Amino acid sequence: MNNELLTLPQTELAALIESWGFPRFRAMQVYEWLHRHHCSTYDEMSNVPAAVRTQLAEAFPLDTFTLFDRQVSQDGTRKYVFKLNDERLVETVGMPTFNRDGSLDRLSVCISSQVGCPMACAFCATGREGFTRNLNAAELVQQVAYVQKDFDARVSNIVVMGQGEPFLNYDEVIRALRIMNSNDDLNIGARHITISTCGILKGINRLAEEPEQFTLAISLHSAVQATRDQLMPQGAQQTLPELKNALTHYIKRTNRRVSFEYLLIKGVNDSPRDLDALIEFCSGLLCHVNLLPMNPIEGSAYQPATAQTVSSWIDELSAHGIETSIRKSRGADIDGACGQLKNKLVSRETT
Repeated sequence: MNNELLTLPQTELAALIESWGFPRFRAMQVYEWLHRHHCSTYDEMSNVPAAVRTQLAEAFPLDTFTLFDRQVSQDGTRKYVFKLNDERLVETVGMPTFNRDGSLDRLSVCISSQVGCPMACAFCATGREGFTRNLNAAELVQQVAYVQKDFDARVSNIVVMGQGEPFLNYDEVIRALRIMNSNDDLNIGARHITISTCGILKGINRLAEEPEQFTLAISLHSAVQATRDQLMPQGAQQTLPELKNALTHYIKRTNRRVSFEYLLIKGVNDSPRDLDALIEFCSGLLCHVNLLPMNPIEGSAYQPATAQTVSSWIDELSAHGIETSIRKSRGADIDGACGQLKNKLVSRETT
């Protein structure tokens, strides 16, 4: 869908359609097709006159958003690669959670905010790709809308945790999340929408002032400065004390908990010293630690920490009153690591 049209407020859309000489109620019909049905072509607007559709097509040419590849995991996870208007590719993941009787409990979608990523994190397949461009709000919304249609089920949770650093595309990300949060659109509660950042201080401070109760997650991965700089070199200019100060302000301002994403990597960030540093960093913060299993990445020297290490970390963090969980690995049999499937497809296309 065209980004300008999708982000146009209903009042402005009504004024525009009236200026073209059509009744005001036609704007409501168009708005519903855009935000309730998430149509991908103007021809889908079956109750909108052809003359209105023609005007829309001339004023707002459609951007291409098509499925390039789709994989389905044994656990029900579906990974998508979409081709955008400029032939670039971007990944999205649909993650269903089932009840014991096999019925769907909830459907979470992990969306990308950029084509590639400028952060160059050492453990991330997307980081090897480099940065191409920001996604616009329509491209973010379309990821969720496509997954919802593909599962034929309502999306209940969104995580902006795919390719890219969302706070380096702040305005378009927030614009998209407001659309998804709107009662007129996907109607996903703000507390069920999580933004994951490498720790961009400006973005954290801006989010603290937003009226919506979006959830904040920090890709921490080490509370030892030298180790974190090694793993996340583009974040080295923002020190851990500066990050903790920003989070302290955020929590005080919003009274909302922060989640820390911590990928336990064998021999890199899983020592007793690393654990002590994490406990110290969490001290005084309203926070939760998500210990992440590591999906293997072809060509990477990094390996997952042992199950014994993971278990001891959970016990020790909990003993210090730090709420901790381990995220279940999803889609490991379908190129589960972020950027892995897309990079493999690009390599296949160019060889």
